[in-house]
Amino acid sequence: MTWEQARSCNGVLKHFRSVICIVLDGVGVGEAPDADRFGDVGSNSLGNTARRVGALRLPALEQMGLGNVADIAGVVPKRRATACWGKMAPAAAGKDSTAGHWELMGCVLREPFPTYPFGFPEDLVDAFEQAMGRRVLGNRAASGTLIIEELGEEHLRTGCPIVYTSQDSVLQIAAHEKVASLEQLYRMCEIARRLLVPPHGVARVIARPFAGSVGAFYRTPARKDFSLPPVGPTLLDAMTEETRTILAIGKIGQLFAERGITRSISTTNNRDGMNQTLQASRNREWDFIFVNLVDFDTMWGHRNDPRAYALGLEEFDSYLNGLLHAMQGDALLLITSDHGNDPTTESTDHSREYVPLLAYHPALRYPASLGTRATFADVASTIAENFDIRSSFPGTSFLSQLS
Repeated sequence: MTWEQARSCNGVLKHFRSVICIVLDGVGVGEAPDADRFGDVGSNSLGNTARRVGALRLPALEQMGLGNVADIAGVVPKRRATACWGKMAPAAAGKDSTAGHWELMGCVLREPFPTYPFGFPEDLVDAFEQAMGRRVLGNRAASGTLIIEELGEEHLRTGCPIVYTSQDSVLQIAAHEKVASLEQLYRMCEIARRLLVPPHGVARVIARPFAGSVGAFYRTPARKDFSLPPVGPTLLDAMTEETRTILAIGKIGQLFAERGITRSISTTNNRDGMNQTLQASRNREWDFIFVNLVDFDTMWGHRNDPRAYALGLEEFDSYLNGLLHAMQGDALLLITSDHGNDPTTESTDHSREYVPLLAYHPALRYPASLGTRATFADVASTIAENFDIRSSFPGTSFLSQLS
């Protein structure tokens, strides 16, 4: 179908030439119905952060209708918003980035990934040590910043990598840049990834390089995720089969094991991610631009820093304003998240929350509520309908509501 054929006779858009989906990693809008099963009752990443800091100043998101989605101090509801608004409930059996992103692309995880709150089994660690030719330090659930402070000196002395996990399904390997090059650290992660097969099919192995000296260690930006490939077909797979072009910005490619992606661009922070998105949106090379902005999660949510979380939201809002002004008239912008990460709670882990949904295009005439959606997979169904993708996905398209 051509772009001209995708218009109705009165000029209302029926299909979009391109779609941009921005995932604000760890930005939830209130506890999901099953939050009690995850220990997350009361979590509300946006709402609690706004209350903690006094108010959020998000003029672009406010005008789009974010204040219609949830009660957020400083973000008022808009009767005449510029975007359609709503929220989505998680359906996947998990609250990690992998499950959230897979669900957004139509692959709903039915069985949770294994977690290791007491560390990894001895036989698995033994096999890992034998394959690497060195022993490991740690092997327990811990905060990444705290464990490198605790074990960093021993790591520098012995050269043994630091292995740790969290409440999520991850195995993280930390190494100082003076002990292991990035290539060596990534090689360790590849070894771990090969060993982590069912029943130890951990969602992600994460390389955590760090630098600095004793008492002043800090993580460097060259983190890399080694994920399991999706357990079922995704929208990315279906689009690739139909020769659609897909640009992944941030950690998107890593979360999908680079499957179904035309090109991946890694980023150093949210600012870099938005700059890459703005640049990509200005050309007409890509059918789908899929973006992850990770700092809300890794830098501020996991570190329980609501002030920095709020400042990060305000910085994103300022960049968003530029993107909205630069958008092509035949492009659709979706803004959402993959899970919560409430920086105001005692927990430093992800939270089971609804995620926001904002849908904007320059020709939008009648912005309205998209309601409360039953699954993140509604995003995949909407994009699939837009591109006339023949594969079907769980969820319900909201494309017809974007008029």
